[in-house]
Amino acid sequence: MKVIFLADVKGKGKKGDVKEVPAGYAQNYLFKNKLAKEATNETISELKGKQKAQEKHEAELVEEAKQLKATLEAEETVVKLQAKAGQDGRLFGSIPSKQITDALEKQYKIKVDKRKVDLKQPIRTLGTTEIPVKLHQGVTATIRVHVQEVK
Repeated sequence: MKVIFLADVKGKGKKGDVKEVPAGYAQNYLFKNKLAKEATNETISELKGKQKAQEKHEAELVEEAKQLKATLEAEETVVKLQAKAGQDGRLFGSIPSKQITDALEKQYKIKVDKRKVDLKQPIRTLGTTEIPVKLHQGVTATIRVHVQEVK
């Protein structure tokens, strides 16, 4: 019996897959637990429509991420932060990704999730640092963060 999986089933198929499974298994387990539905012409065309809509949505998200990347990597986009530092240029404390995203939102009105900022370790020195930001799968921007000493 051909079924369309509505959820991932370990060892059988992933959500959206159309596969042939034994009739008893389909009726006694998959249908009963709403993990799959029977694959008729109508349900298959409905699935294809949903997949096209999902692909279109993904393309829009990628395009949005590319536009945001262009804005973040523009020459005039430099996040400026101030911190107390010692004589050797080392900061008292550090600057984490949360502080960077807050400053980015305050200075340029660009909202980026702090978990997307790929900061290996918090910034601990004065000067300019380039930090990668994962905007979408396959789209990574680099933002410049300039740390100045508080006078």
